[in-house]
Amino acid sequence: MSATDHSRAAGALLLCRAEPDRVRPPAQLLREPLLLAPAGEGWSVLVPGEDVAREEGANLAALTAEWAHALTVAESWPAVGLWWDAEGAGFVVASGFRRTVGFTWLADGAPLGEESALTALRVRLGLDPVLDAEAFDRLTRPDSDADARARVLGLVAVLARAGLHLPPGVAPGADARTLHTAAAAAPAAEPVEWPGWREAVRTGLDASEQGALGEWIRGPKARALGAAEVAAGVSLLVYARRRHGARRGWAAAGAILLTDGALTIAYDTWRAWGRR
Repeated sequence: MSATDHSRAAGALLLCRAEPDRVRPPAQLLREPLLLAPAGEGWSVLVPGEDVAREEGANLAALTAEWAHALTVAESWPAVGLWWDAEGAGFVVASGFRRTVGFTWLADGAPLGEESALTALRVRLGLDPVLDAEAFDRLTRPDSDADARARVLGLVAVLARAGLHLPPGVAPGADARTLHTAAAAAPAAEPVEWPGWREAVRTGLDASEQGALGEWIRGPKARALGAAEVAAGVSLLVYARRRHGARRGWAAAGAILLTDGALTIAYDTWRAWGRR
């Protein structure tokens, strides 16, 4: 594709640095139509529903940032959100309570953003500080032969060095319908659906029990952490409710924090009761 031949296809992908079993619970709490599929060792990909890019006034860059932040706000693994439309393309990287940062390329491939976003991406994903840094630097330099799609594909190529392998047909630049069809055909792909609070609690408890966080799962530190997450989640939900123009991502982040905190407290209480 030449620098002047821009596709009007629009879409987004969420690349998670975790196995599908770890990604599924927070993805369910987003309450969005998503497809989840393995994307290499230690990676998963979430593909939004076909209608996301068609919603009137949809800002894919903002939506992708909100989803990535909500996915990782209570998790130890980072997520990279990729987006593209007729105006350009870009990425965001989110990890826990760290500030979500992003970078944009205009349709012709011209960089628009701070190089610090690429540094944050490299550091949060644990990429090579020399080889990968040089590859990222090339993505920020002017290149008349690389449009926005080529830039994001170049980013995916760098992430492939860290084990990312997207399913066939799931690639930046494709339209939402093509992405959804390709993701559905991927081995072990599954739809992510809201299971209801009872199943969400059960899944959360299972995930906590299988984790390796030790004292942060049970005991005084776990109770303190759970209480802090509940308080932060309630605050975000109240903020989202009062801000009529606030996007769904704030409410989703609040729900995830509230749920994770409540599950932490409930799990600790249940374990303590079981010992009596």
